[in-house]
Amino acid sequence: MVAHWRSPFIIISSGCLIAMFSFGTRSMFGFFLEPMTGVHGWSREDFSLAMAIQNLLWGLAVPIAGAVADKYGPMRVLMLGAICYSLGIIGMANSESTVSLNLFGGLLTGLGVAFTSFSIAMAAIARVVSPERRSLALGLGTAAGSLGQVVFSPLALLWIHSYGWHDALYLHAVVILFILPLAFALPSDVKAKGEALSNQSLTDALHEARVHRGFILLTVGFFVCGFQLGFITIHLPPYVKDLGLDAEVAAIGLALIGGFNIVGSLVSGYVGQRWSKKKSLSLIYFLRGLLIAGLMVLPKTEITLYVFTASMGLLWLSTVPLTSGIIAQVFGLRYMATLFGIVFFSHQLGSFLGIWLGGIFFDATGSYELVWWLGAALGIGAAIVHWPIDEKPLPRLSLKSIEPNNI
Repeated sequence: MVAHWRSPFIIISSGCLIAMFSFGTRSMFGFFLEPMTGVHGWSREDFSLAMAIQNLLWGLAVPIAGAVADKYGPMRVLMLGAICYSLGIIGMANSESTVSLNLFGGLLTGLGVAFTSFSIAMAAIARVVSPERRSLALGLGTAAGSLGQVVFSPLALLWIHSYGWHDALYLHAVVILFILPLAFALPSDVKAKGEALSNQSLTDALHEARVHRGFILLTVGFFVCGFQLGFITIHLPPYVKDLGLDAEVAAIGLALIGGFNIVGSLVSGYVGQRWSKKKSLSLIYFLRGLLIAGLMVLPKTEITLYVFTASMGLLWLSTVPLTSGIIAQVFGLRYMATLFGIVFFSHQLGSFLGIWLGGIFFDATGSYELVWWLGAALGIGAAIVHWPIDEKPLPRLSLKSIEPNNI
């Protein structure tokens, strides 16, 4: 049972704040590439590998975190994640070798990010709203994660300039601990509003998804999303510096991504309630490919980068409410965190490759251009992949709701 004080407003607000702290902190690691590699004498590939490991473990652990949250509720999962996340950042700050960096900045931080992932919070949010408002609620949760990027990108740069990179990491570790009290607000009840009770087992749910072509195509498409976002998040700050522009340009650029992503996520959630989600996803990936190609052929100025990051921001996490919305619409909410976690693993595998290949190609060629073009080509491919997805709910979801809508 949900405690009386856990109203939909409290649950949605707490879930949004958790998404903001978790994703916002995650978005700032690129600003530590230059100072940490400079002090320790590491290459960009060394730092990129640690961040790639972080993203890969994030993806590997999310289905596990989702399965536990689906069975027992999100509170314990989020609290464990916040502790791991904070300790990982502290260990990263004190790393003297690449092995230590991979262990703390990669493995432990990645585990913490996974167990505080916005997918855990969004599953809780989705369960307290009616089906017809679910897409918009998911957009709201995604927008909160974007707000974290708006806040934490310039904040990370300010703390680095004011206190040094070492103390700045400690401050981020403290911020993550705010997730601990927020986790208490999320209920352990796993029944969704507006959906019949399900006796389906996890094994049956996984088999059902495995043989559904739409689920496979979503998984493939989300790989591309991760590749593009992972590469840009980590490598945009050094890319901007390599162009001879100030570091503030990258900070403003990432903040623009986050700011416009708030708008993009909300619009995506709204559109997902009224138009085909799969067609919306195809359009988003196609436009991403065009934007990246445009950046490569246009002169590299501050204005060009600001236009690129603002435009990319509109498309940044707008894929999340649509992708998670298709999963909820087709398979229901009983195992949403688990199924979205599996799709998200593909996202993080793409992120791993985007981050790692960025470092490898730069160290080998002195340029990021090949990876930029690869990201553009993958965007066009993802647009094609999403088109044949079947969005119709499975027959077992045709049962009548046993609970009236209250929100």
